[in-house]
Amino acid sequence: MQEIQHHPLDGKVLHVDFHEVAENEKVTVQVPVETTGEPVGVKTGGGVLEHVLFKLKVRSLPKNLPEQIVVDVSHLEIGKSIHLGDIKAPEGVEILGDKHITVVAVAAPRAEEEVVATEAAPAAGDVEMTKEKKEEGAEGAAPAKGAAPAKADAKAAAAGDKKAEAKPEAKAEKKK
Repeated sequence: MQEIQHHPLDGKVLHVDFHEVAENEKVTVQVPVETTGEPVGVKTGGGVLEHVLFKLKVRSLPKNLPEQIVVDVSHLEIGKSIHLGDIKAPEGVEILGDKHITVVAVAAPRAEEEVVATEAAPAAGDVEMTKEKKEEGAEGAAPAKGAAPAKADAKAAAAGDKKAEAKPEAKAEKKK
């Protein structure tokens, strides 16, 4: 089977695509990656095992295709990783892709960093809140200062209207 299409609401199978494979031609497929063992960095260092790639692209004859590729991660310490080039493929199987791509890694725990960041955040937030209140006060004061120019603008606009009214009358007088 190459592809299965399901109905979006009830999940029933709508369509299945089959791909005919010749016994003597190599095929390229995606194969899932499974890990075995518990990394040393997780046991002793409190690290976290991260799966970067869940499927690998492999090429082989149909009879040699593995169901999954199993990777032993028990030797990994914090900060260490397994790259595509480090994985031994079964006989007759070629793993495709850049050999420097990380497949599985053990990362350092982030809980301590998050706690430190959380403790620092309220202090920064308080400063910002105080600053915002000052800005609001300054904004509140600015319209009071800006009110006088607004009144002056209104007076100027009113005077402009009088001038605009006076101009048609002046033109009418010139025509006479």
